[in-house]
Amino acid sequence: MKRVTIFIEGIAPYSASRGTDDNPRADRETHEDYDQRIWREKANVTPEGKVCIPAMAFKQAMDTTAYKLGEKVPNRRGATFKNFFVSGLICEADAVLHVNGKILTRADAEPVTISANSDGVRGSGKRVPRTFPVFRKWECEVVMIVTDDILTQAIIEQHARAAGIVAGVGRFRPEKGGPNGRFRVKKFAWEDFKL
Repeated sequence: MKRVTIFIEGIAPYSASRGTDDNPRADRETHEDYDQRIWREKANVTPEGKVCIPAMAFKQAMDTTAYKLGEKVPNRRGATFKNFFVSGLICEADAVLHVNGKILTRADAEPVTISANSDGVRGSGKRVPRTFPVFRKWECEVVMIVTDDILTQAIIEQHARAAGIVAGVGRFRPEKGGPNGRFRVKKFAWEDFKL
């Protein structure tokens, strides 16, 4: 097994849309007032208050990229790498965001208000204004463990680079038809991993 640290730089704003069920609406508070009060809380944070992108966001970006690229596995009768990414790649932890060495917190977010579907289902009908946190500049390090030797260093690096354009991370990312959450890989650091 191998562990790879992927050094990432955002090339488009990152916008989060974490659920806010843990902070219910106050009595007689309108949806609009509630949204304006809690929009920063839609950003994921560590227990220490550092803004982060959940590990599963990068895992799913890699899985989606493997599906979309459809690269064939040599000598495997037309099999693609998709299932090998699903079962053979683990994202070790959430990725903390920073810019020029400064760790980002919710206070660093800018608000963006969009016209969103009231029930969250695309094309369902009524639209309402909703505000989300946006981080215009961001960097992070993503640590992944490769548990299947079919996923070579070259394949992982190819898919990680493509994931920044094909899938992205966060709200309104390329995978969902949007421009947010795109990134480029600055470098990779590989090491052997033992249980």
